Amino acid sequence: MIGISKLYCGTVEVSDPLRYGRDSSRLPSHLLQFSQDKKPVVVWNVTRRCNLGCLHCYAQADAKGAPDELTTEEGHALLEDLASFGVPVVLFSGGEPLMRPDLTELIKKAVALGMRAVISTNGTLISRAKARELKTLGLSYVGISLDGIGEVNDRFRKMEGAYHAALRGIENCQEAGLKVGLRFTINRRNAEEVAKLFDLIWERRIPRICFYHLVYSGRGSELMAEALAPDETRRIVDLILNRTRELHRRGHPAEVLTVDNHCDGPYVYLRLLEEDPDRAAEVMRLLEWNEGNNTGRGIGCVSWDGTVHPDQFWRHLSLGNVRERPFSEIWSDLDIETLRDLRERKKHLHGRCARCRWLATCNGNFRVRAEAVTGDLWAPDPACYLTDAEIGVEKTGPAD
Repeated sequence: MIGISKLYCGTVEVSDPLRYGRDSSRLPSHLLQFSQDKKPVVVWNVTRRCNLGCLHCYAQADAKGAPDELTTEEGHALLEDLASFGVPVVLFSGGEPLMRPDLTELIKKAVALGMRAVISTNGTLISRAKARELKTLGLSYVGISLDGIGEVNDRFRKMEGAYHAALRGIENCQEAGLKVGLRFTINRRNAEEVAKLFDLIWERRIPRICFYHLVYSGRGSELMAEALAPDETRRIVDLILNRTRELHRRGHPAEVLTVDNHCDGPYVYLRLLEEDPDRAAEVMRLLEWNEGNNTGRGIGCVSWDGTVHPDQFWRHLSLGNVRERPFSEIWSDLDIETLRDLRERKKHLHGRCARCRWLATCNGNFRVRAEAVTGDLWAPDPACYLTDAEIGVEKTGPAD
């Protein structure tokens, strides 16, 4: 996760996380990425059921769902373990989490245990009454997925009217006083919608948006051919930077982030070197604290059936199951080879990733994407759009 507004627009300074000792238990949510201990943010896919059929769904959710979801009692036990382990944030996701009947009870439990609770939703089921209920529970944030305006979004969601239903959900959250933001997955089918999303943020004063680079997982694997080429990605990232700065200059300092492509960090730094060298030096320190991709360390996932994954996109790899032993034990078990290797990945990477001058700030980018394309977990991430000159290497062969 790269905080574009934090880095490029200077809404976070080096002194900000230092005031809290860079301890995840003390840091406010917008500074968690700079924590020193990297206690994991846990994505809990509470259900595989969904009222939509999104083209890029990593969980391959559908109306039927899965028969083996954790029970309410098992969910309570999971949340108690996460809290005692020091997990700062639980992200309730799906499928569509609002299709789980006991979601409000689980959110209430998480908040009572001292964790920040957020949900990732398509927004179509957030009525005025539901928004008010979520507010009373102490929910910290609602992330609503949009992949374009109007029919563009509806095609991705496979439901006519999904866009307008999601807009009503946003309005209902705002009316209830719930912090609400947008989630957008970039690919060739909707890249031209990015500017329109910024227009929407301005018009409706939406305080936050996350732009996700496409990950080839679940149904998202079928969109691999729709991934942007390097020059296309650079154009979109430049657009995001320019429009974020424009929002700030116009008096709406929205929080803008990019997710799942950590070469965005060095790219911001290189741009600032030309525009504001003093700020660039500050940004480099923040990027080093961020540490780049933290799959298997700073983020983890629990599936609807209790399976633990290194992150929410790594559906094919199980680290264990919370029905058999607690998440905290699984996450601390370095006898699990892949978990151990992810935490010391720098010595396993090869090709241009291994020789990249930005390895300390990118950490080899997204391993599940490299594996999906090459079959090799430690190969270079194909979504890196930085040139060999920018990363300080010379191309030596096909493996690079």
